[in-house]
Amino acid sequence: MTLTMRFLLLLAVCFFWTVSTSHVPYDSIFSFGDSLADTGNFLLSGALAFPVIGNLPYGETFFGHATGRCSDGRLVIDFIAEAYGLQFVPPYLALTEGQKVQHGVNFAVAGATALDSKFFYDKNIGNFLWTNDSLSIQLGWFKKLKSTLCTTKQDCDNYFKGSLFLMGEIGGNDYNYPFFLGSTITELKAVVPLVVETIAAATSMLIEEGAVELVVPGNFPIGCSAVYLTLFQTPNKAAYDQNGCLKAYNAFSKYHNAQLKLALEKLRKKYPHTRIIYADYYGAAKQLVHLPKHHGFYGGLKACCGGGGPYNFNNSARCGHTGSKPCMDPSTYANWDGVHLTEAAYRYIATGLTKGPFTSPPLKSSSMFDGL
Repeated sequence: MTLTMRFLLLLAVCFFWTVSTSHVPYDSIFSFGDSLADTGNFLLSGALAFPVIGNLPYGETFFGHATGRCSDGRLVIDFIAEAYGLQFVPPYLALTEGQKVQHGVNFAVAGATALDSKFFYDKNIGNFLWTNDSLSIQLGWFKKLKSTLCTTKQDCDNYFKGSLFLMGEIGGNDYNYPFFLGSTITELKAVVPLVVETIAAATSMLIEEGAVELVVPGNFPIGCSAVYLTLFQTPNKAAYDQNGCLKAYNAFSKYHNAQLKLALEKLRKKYPHTRIIYADYYGAAKQLVHLPKHHGFYGGLKACCGGGGPYNFNNSARCGHTGSKPCMDPSTYANWDGVHLTEAAYRYIATGLTKGPFTSPPLKSSSMFDGL
């Protein structure tokens, strides 16, 4: 081997060593939200004595057992963690005394609302809440944990500089509970500013605590979900769009998302040193409805797991209950149980967030070789 070849080989080894040991964009993930992000907190909270999400078929696809995730497998947060080479983010209520948190914590709780539970109890619908662990409770958990992660402001700033904060999805349940109990779209439009303000305030609080990179997702197109299509079905064909979704409820989701984007723009001006990223869950999920077969989904708007009906959602035989059963291949369905999505759908959405185009501004590259 000539001297020149040895020199080139040494350069290649040094280059590979530099790349392979370089840090990934994020060292840890801190997550807040509801059932779209919960990896076990609701189950661990004991809010229900026998929650169906604690048993198969929930978790059947990837884990082979129920984990407290409201799906057949992994969620968006799981795929984001995988994309950045991180371990799955543990639920806060699973932490043990003195446990070191290296890669972040998930505070999300299934059924959680952005607004405090008192808001719903004052409107006489609090008894229908799955949980009282609203966004403010989750933020309280974060503050409590923070004292074990860092002590001084400088320490915290350094620690959170490499952290990705996921603010939700949150807010969907603030509308689901009232909608399912008979509230009208007009009535709930008046609640949107309160929900958005709460999400923005929580995002601001995290920034004040040291967060610099935050993802704030919008709401899904609820008019395409099996539960809404079942509860609010109508013989009026004009109520449906070309994909079979309820136009009025999708318009409501878009209204929430538009208000949320305006609020985030104000936060960006207030905190120019941060990256506040809007995640377009609506746009990503709509692709699965607009071009389902193109993405490998053949179940249409039906739920994979359910007890029959036009959309395979039966309130008296919901997924996991007697009279329901899962489909043979969940990977060909976007909707899992009428309310939540399948692992396959969450994978598609997560890919749209980490690789584009459904984040604005885009997330940092999840590949250390991008741009080389």
